[in-house]
Amino acid sequence: METIRANEYHDLVSVTDPQVSPDGERVAFVRSVPKDDEKYEATVYVVPLGGDEPKQFTISEGVDSSPRWSPSGDRLAFVSTRGADDDRPQLWVMPTAGGEARQVTDVAGGVSQLAWSPDGTKIAFVQSSTEDDRDEERDISLDGEEYEPETPDPRVIDRKIYRAGTSYFDGKRSHVYLVDLDDDSVERLTDGDFDFAAPDWGDETTLYFGAEREDDPDDNITIDVVAYDIDADEEETLFQTSAWGASLAATEDGRIAYIYSPEENATLRQADLKVFDRGTGETVTLTETLDRTVAIAPEWDPEEERVYFGTPDEGDQVIWRARGDGSEELQRVVGDGHITDFSVGADAVAYAKSEWDHPGDLFVSTPGGAETHRLTRANAEYLNDRAVGQPEELRFESDEGVEIQGWLLTPPDFDADEQYPLVVEIHGGPHAMWSTSGTMWHEFQTLAAEGYVVFWSNPRGSTGYGEEHMAAIGRDWGDTTMTDVMAGVDLVAERDYIDEDDMFVTGGSFGGYMTAWIVGHTDRFKGAVSQRGVYELSSFYGSTDAFKLIEWDFDTTPWEEPEFLWERSPTAYVEDVTTPTLLIHSDNDFRVPVNNAEMLYLLLKKNDVETRLVRYPREGHELSRSGEPGHVVDRLERIVRWFDGYSDHRDVPKALDRGDDGLSANEDDEDDETEE
Repeated sequence: METIRANEYHDLVSVTDPQVSPDGERVAFVRSVPKDDEKYEATVYVVPLGGDEPKQFTISEGVDSSPRWSPSGDRLAFVSTRGADDDRPQLWVMPTAGGEARQVTDVAGGVSQLAWSPDGTKIAFVQSSTEDDRDEERDISLDGEEYEPETPDPRVIDRKIYRAGTSYFDGKRSHVYLVDLDDDSVERLTDGDFDFAAPDWGDETTLYFGAEREDDPDDNITIDVVAYDIDADEEETLFQTSAWGASLAATEDGRIAYIYSPEENATLRQADLKVFDRGTGETVTLTETLDRTVAIAPEWDPEEERVYFGTPDEGDQVIWRARGDGSEELQRVVGDGHITDFSVGADAVAYAKSEWDHPGDLFVSTPGGAETHRLTRANAEYLNDRAVGQPEELRFESDEGVEIQGWLLTPPDFDADEQYPLVVEIHGGPHAMWSTSGTMWHEFQTLAAEGYVVFWSNPRGSTGYGEEHMAAIGRDWGDTTMTDVMAGVDLVAERDYIDEDDMFVTGGSFGGYMTAWIVGHTDRFKGAVSQRGVYELSSFYGSTDAFKLIEWDFDTTPWEEPEFLWERSPTAYVEDVTTPTLLIHSDNDFRVPVNNAEMLYLLLKKNDVETRLVRYPREGHELSRSGEPGHVVDRLERIVRWFDGYSDHRDVPKALDRGDDGLSANEDDEDDETEE
């Protein structure tokens, strides 16, 4: 059988956003695949619950997303970039019995977060627009006008948080809109210099949404939950909560399920699921007895009796359900695999899940999870010819006596009598959780296919193991995490087939922080690749959109304890680094801006460490997960080349001496020259 390669990322299909039809007989979803080195093609498909093959529903043009059935099931709304000269998605509606899709909106800010009204006559959505767009009503309709927003010159900034993802806000705010499908007229329901999100209908005249308009919303996570009366054109703030963005699910009789994160030290605390009853004014916490953080947004079942939600749980991402009044114990509906999203129907729960043997498919279970059926095999043809390894689960104790969960993946042609180099992977977050699949499936399998044994774990700070485990790295990212990771390395290195003199380490974001921290505190690794990492905490605080992470995880600020933050920054230990270290970063990473990599790169060069900085234009913090396909491949190939150059098990030059040899992009260029 063939082994998995980095450049086969172009062949991998992704399935996301399942939506059960109102009649409970079909599931709409988004099928995405790389189109070329720069773009993806995303199309809406529909699959019957009875087990027939999925069928393409929308044409292959542009990027489609957010399929949403009308309440009667006769139409499907979605957003798409088809026919556009830019990436602004517009709202489209298509009859489900057959026919052409109709473009409903033509607005300046694009469309997201769709919500059908219960009678099927209107759709609420969210759009980001500037005050000037709103004044000129370009957020209502462009009337066929060609529109290209101007880049401010100069860019004048007044907000604490003024950029995110890969873009500057440039005065844009997210507002809630309503489109009447009788005449496609658009109405803005909110206004002001605030952000609104997560619209969801109660009854036919009541729309609920979240509003971030507490004093200086850039510096807190307070959210107003608002009820908007469509007929009266009036809004009422029902209550305040705190969360990393609004996440609401409403019922016809005025019960609102929502995710709540404690505002104090929120990054070290778990999120709960609560239900507010508008009729009684009472709130119940459904997850009070569950020591897990709520990570997948809630959804009511069609009878509006139970609410479903998702949490990480010891290497799995699982689905739970609870009665809305909290009168029954929580029930675990789907308890294995890595679930990313789900949809609840009358007699079924559809969900997207990846496992060790596939990168993601759609599944369906009965409402209580008693029976499960697989709906798609999106990558069957590819996987039939590939050797896919099954990771071995490990449970081990760190020096502190705390149990840690990890996994070990061996190469496809593994022979226990041979010796292999080891790659240690460290996850980001820091409050995240790895599984045997998810977004790392391709990377783990590729490294193993290249002849490396791969080890990864969920050290303290990770979610999925309770709040105590999650909060254990408060004021101490480096030593605590390194203790847990290295305890796993020590355990694995005892195996005869591991060459403990040929070990490598890598990670991204917080994993990049830990990679740089580790090479500053030990020389056990032959090579390291540090990706999109936080290397100096004070400069990170001053340039990121996530500065609250420092305030809450370290309980301080740069002006209060500058020496304390410096001592907990990897750059403070650069004089002790001898490990050859490759740095990977994105030019438009506004979560961990590239100045962090620039600083560490210069310090490594000044201290004569073998290093290189690779920067990806146009990319942001999500490069490894959703970057341009060519960049996703190039990044992974460069990691392998860096390790190969220092491994005793490889007879190749160091990456510093190889130029572009061995990179797919270079091979493509050579093929083009040959054709010419």
